Amino acid sequence: MRETLFDVLPEGVDPSQLPPPGMGFAAPAGATYGAPNAPLGMYGGAQQTLQATRHARRIYVGGVPMTTNEDLLAKFFNNALIAINGTTGEEGPCVVNVYINVEKKFAFVEFRSVAECSNALSMDGVIIDGTPVRIRRPNDYNSQLAMDLGPSQPSPDLDLAAIGLDNTALKRASTGNILQEHEDRIFIGGLPYFLEEPQVRELLEAFGPIARFDLVRDKETGNSKGYGFVVYEDVSVTDIACQGLNGMQMGDKTLTVRRAEQDPSRQGGMPQMVGVPPPPPALVPPPSNPPSSVVSFDNMGITKEELADDEEYENIMEDMQEECGKHGEIVAIVIPRPSADGSEVAGMGKVFVQYVSIDAATSARNALNGRKFGGVAVVADFLDEASFHSRNF
Repeated sequence: MRETLFDVLPEGVDPSQLPPPGMGFAAPAGATYGAPNAPLGMYGGAQQTLQATRHARRIYVGGVPMTTNEDLLAKFFNNALIAINGTTGEEGPCVVNVYINVEKKFAFVEFRSVAECSNALSMDGVIIDGTPVRIRRPNDYNSQLAMDLGPSQPSPDLDLAAIGLDNTALKRASTGNILQEHEDRIFIGGLPYFLEEPQVRELLEAFGPIARFDLVRDKETGNSKGYGFVVYEDVSVTDIACQGLNGMQMGDKTLTVRRAEQDPSRQGGMPQMVGVPPPPPALVPPPSNPPSSVVSFDNMGITKEELADDEEYENIMEDMQEECGKHGEIVAIVIPRPSADGSEVAGMGKVFVQYVSIDAATSARNALNGRKFGGVAVVADFLDEASFHSRNF
């Protein structure tokens, strides 16, 4: 299964009133292991705090071997954190929740504290049942909301040799989330699939040395999916690189290059003050239209070129099916494509998803509005069923 373009950093919610974004990743009922009501130690133990900090207390584990299960995975991370001196010293298991998707070979592991979760990031590449696994922050991790919740990086004093890793794992962990958290990261889309990482790096390095680059690949085949993210060592070249690369023709592809995180201060707004934290994110606005079984997704950042390309179109369709399907049974997905004669097509650049119920559509709208698809914040609203069936987009 290919990795989704929903490389999501939600616009944010008020954690005192709403659950954190990305609840589509929650483990199903009954998939709790260890101590589901374990305290959070120095970061609080109220249920409201549990919900508000959940995105910062979970890791994504990719490449999970078929021989393991939720209970074994929980025991592995509990024992591994003890071995590397990565616990907070509290009694009881560090892991409070595990969910494994056997078909897609990935898992989400939830810890009782932010500190222990961050220490678990250092285990990227650790061997579980003879298989090296990938450990990352989950897609719903919000670095801005996590700033005051606890350490975001592993402790430099961890004894990784105790689990067969060397100190380079710590370095990978300290930089592994730079593409998700860095305000100057760049999204590069429309890359020809045959280009390998050295070739893309050569193109990007024309603007300066690179701090981190990831060419996103299919989890099963290992093939490039035609997009990636980069951060330059000298962040002052970020906008220059975007301007120089965006719209460049590479074979039959056109590059889409832009900042993954748009900063209003770079667009004529008030400059940011050093040392002053940004204001808290606003609540997701209510829908403009009455609830229905159809959700309209706008501001997807999808180009006509991508929609005209059969493979790109199938990738987008697969992303929407996978992400939207987490909220209920889908009746139909419509993604308008360019016409053969070049005539205008209604709803171009939008995606329309019909669910079997209004409740499912409402869940999807609330969860996906403001999330990022290919680095762009999605706008989700309802569309009445009559307009959907008549294709009056």
